Amino acid sequence: MAAAPDEHPAPDLARLAELHGVATSYRPAPDRTVQVPASAVTAALAALGVDAAGPDAVRTALAARQRELRERLLPPTVVQWAGAEPPAALTALPAGTRLRVLTEDGEEREDTADLPLGDLPLGVHHLTATAPDGRTGTAHLVTAPARLPAPPGRSHGLLVQLYSLLSSRSWGMGDLTDLAELAGWAGRTTGAGFVQVNPLHAAVPGAPTDPSPYRPSSRRFPDPVHLRVEDVPEFAYVRDRDRLHTLLERADRLRADVLDKGALIDRDAVWELKREALELVLQVPLAPGRQAAYDAFRAAHGQALDDHATWYALTEVHGPDWQHWPDGLHDPRSAATARARTALAGRVDFHTRLAWLTDGQLRTAQRTAREAGMSVGIVHDLAVGVHPSGADAWAQQDVFAAGMSVGAPPDAFNARGQDWGLPPWRPDRLAACGHAPYRDLLRALFRYAGALRIDHVMGLFRLWWIPQGSPPTEGTYIHYDSDAMLAILALEATRAGAVVIGEDLGTVEPGVRETLERRGVLGTSVLWFERDWEGDGRPLPPERWRADCLATATTHDLPPTAARLTGDHVDLRDRLGLLTRSAAEERAEVAADTAEWLALLGSLGLLDTPAAGPPGSDEEEEIRAVHRFLLRTPARLIGVWLPDGIGDRRPQNLPGTWYEYPNWRLPIADSEGRPVPLEELVGSPRLRGLLGVLRGPGPSAQ
Repeated sequence: MAAAPDEHPAPDLARLAELHGVATSYRPAPDRTVQVPASAVTAALAALGVDAAGPDAVRTALAARQRELRERLLPPTVVQWAGAEPPAALTALPAGTRLRVLTEDGEEREDTADLPLGDLPLGVHHLTATAPDGRTGTAHLVTAPARLPAPPGRSHGLLVQLYSLLSSRSWGMGDLTDLAELAGWAGRTTGAGFVQVNPLHAAVPGAPTDPSPYRPSSRRFPDPVHLRVEDVPEFAYVRDRDRLHTLLERADRLRADVLDKGALIDRDAVWELKREALELVLQVPLAPGRQAAYDAFRAAHGQALDDHATWYALTEVHGPDWQHWPDGLHDPRSAATARARTALAGRVDFHTRLAWLTDGQLRTAQRTAREAGMSVGIVHDLAVGVHPSGADAWAQQDVFAAGMSVGAPPDAFNARGQDWGLPPWRPDRLAACGHAPYRDLLRALFRYAGALRIDHVMGLFRLWWIPQGSPPTEGTYIHYDSDAMLAILALEATRAGAVVIGEDLGTVEPGVRETLERRGVLGTSVLWFERDWEGDGRPLPPERWRADCLATATTHDLPPTAARLTGDHVDLRDRLGLLTRSAAEERAEVAADTAEWLALLGSLGLLDTPAAGPPGSDEEEEIRAVHRFLLRTPARLIGVWLPDGIGDRRPQNLPGTWYEYPNWRLPIADSEGRPVPLEELVGSPRLRGLLGVLRGPGPSAQ
């Protein structure tokens, strides 16, 4: 809801907020402007280290900020795009200003602002400017390619939540070897170019663990729960074979509970079992070559890896919420933390080894995908943020905004807004350190990703900050240096040769999609949302879809296509009390929407046998027709939700539920709800028939 008029920020506060990138209003629609409460602006400024608690404080802070901007020679970050004119920050320098650049590789270069530096290598360099009057300024200079890598041709692929992909060898949930097997099969037998998975970031330990992969402890390091323990080379040399045999028998039972007895996936039970096995495996000394590889991994990740492993070691003693640890351990650089790290050296090494082993199996999955002929390989998912009690929030306290949470303002789908419980990065601190945490995060993920999907990619431009204790309606947008964020993304993606897909669904700030497209970030288009919203509102014909996108029929947050066609998802939401109007009204609207789409498919000749009955009466053919339509669009990437291949009707996540629905805990199942293991799934005629549709001809994306 909009703030009452007397809560609007005063003029001085509004000017101060603007100079710090804090919004005082926003536009949820072109014809509507919502004012932000002054309390939200003041709280956001406080989180940025700016005192705006009263009129005097605001005037003082405003004068200081204006003086700072007036006197500084350079902003914290300067971006030079390849082939572009010199940035305004350099051309606006006083005549005769001397520039000195220390490149990433340690090379020094000098020039003047009248003839700015050219031919610099790609990278993040250190720039110093010295004006004729003696003033100096420093900045991080990002030289980036003009565009990110494009997909090598048009391709289709699979979308799957890895935990749901169990095989006859999984320990109760899908793992990285299952992922490699799926990629190898799909690449060689169906011509697929990629497999997209959910975020595989490290989770916060402790039972019950938050099952959502979008609220991790760390985004930089992966979760060892995804390891295939038997594929760790040292597994073969474990001496206590009897205990190992017992653990394998327990793993068999855990898997059978899910596949044969209808149990939900129990991540905590899986991890407890794998942890016990890995304790045995990691007692085996590393062979010389393996030790050298481990040492190289540790050197490459340095302090960040040490902090990550230390946090996990400390959780074993003090619990998973670092804010409730003894005071001396709140600071990762304190003397108390250093002593604890030494005392727990064995446990720190254990968690360091787990990160290395998981990284290795992730790289094996990508290598397997490419060897199977996939043009892209594994598409990894980057969550919006991290858990406030987790490893990243502890290790990177200096760049997180204290007392703030990321979410979304009210919109047509959620009148109360959303609070995701994720602490945001401070844009000022990111800029001051050359966006180092962001750069390091991207480098870590690109080690094993053929492509990266960025959840809520609009967060590279702005995020909705909610003060602690306030409802989502009383937040505000904070702007980030999107030019720097995109330049660093382009730099690291180019170095890795990786594609980037932005999840840009929902309300998007004007100009954002155009900027992302110009820089080569693919968008996300979901069939049911693609309508002519600026015209008659009817389904958008295939030739009018954008080319630079991943086109899909559904996502993990939406009903599977079978449920969407039959309206089963309405019945589910009705049973759970989630509807805001009568079930009859909801069903009528969904049926009308589906009928419009099926009519378009029929008119294009995409339904082989147009059904005479209601939507869903010829379910398999209608699902194939939906994907024929996607193939008819110019989209560069076409994704098939793997559960759609066998008629699964259950969403993996049902937004707005917690205990009411088993989010993130369901195995892939057939139309009757029977779990289907990987070995059976790949032999499914229904899945093969659907994927066969995508090997047919389609328009060539330019």
